[in-house]
Amino acid sequence: MLDRLPNFIDPLVFADRQRQLTGEIALNNFSRLSDLLSDDNGKVTVDLFFSKIKRLAIVHGNIKVTVKIECQSCLATMDLLLDVPINLAFVESLDEADKLAGEYEPFVLKEKKISLNQLIEDELLLALPDFPRHQHVCFSYVDETTNDKTVQPNNPFAILAQLKNTGDQ
Repeated sequence: MLDRLPNFIDPLVFADRQRQLTGEIALNNFSRLSDLLSDDNGKVTVDLFFSKIKRLAIVHGNIKVTVKIECQSCLATMDLLLDVPINLAFVESLDEADKLAGEYEPFVLKEKKISLNQLIEDELLLALPDFPRHQHVCFSYVDETTNDKTVQPNNPFAILAQLKNTGDQ
């Protein structure tokens, strides 16, 4: 196990030596991911274990981070927990990727060493929802004249309440 996470790794050597990578990386180190977030403060927790199954180098583990992202329903900033399981098999060609068991995602090695940050960032980007939303129903909208966020539920019976209050029949 390494105390400090390296920038570049050789996944085949790590698999031969059955290395484990555990640590944290600042969220602002991921430029492509940071562009999509409301705030890039925080840390990504990494726990990866490299090993071999027969002659196939694999890595499994998880990546965890809570990001601040804009809700696509109400446009408010929300916290989103990304807990991404990792099950990758390192292959040299697409033919090898086609022969993989269903539990592993292929990672085609183009070079001997790969960027650990880029690998982690790619997995986090894939885990982001296309349209992030709060788990509860959002009724907020932005009043463009005052830039104020107010809660306005769309109540179909609101007109009846107005009639009741005016006394009109």
